[in-house]
Amino acid sequence: MLRDLGYRIAELRSALPQTQAEFAETAGFSVKYLQRIEGGRANLTVRSLVSLSGHLHVTVADLFAKPARKGGKRGRPRKE
Repeated sequence: MLRDLGYRIAELRSALPQTQAEFAETAGFSVKYLQRIEGGRANLTVRSLVSLSGHLHVTVADLFAKPARKGGKRGRPRKE
């Protein structure tokens, strides 16, 4: 479940599009912690879930939707 949650968060962040560093700064997390979240290695608190959902402009329930694909998106989002 943590892995799917992490992939979903990465997917939503990439849709913004923001790099991990940009999003971490905006959301008030360290890049290392965001990497652990997106990699499914962080056990999130309710407070963290609420904060993430607010910065991603979705509901907390939306964070638990199945990611579009397993493994998330690697690398930086393309700049348009």
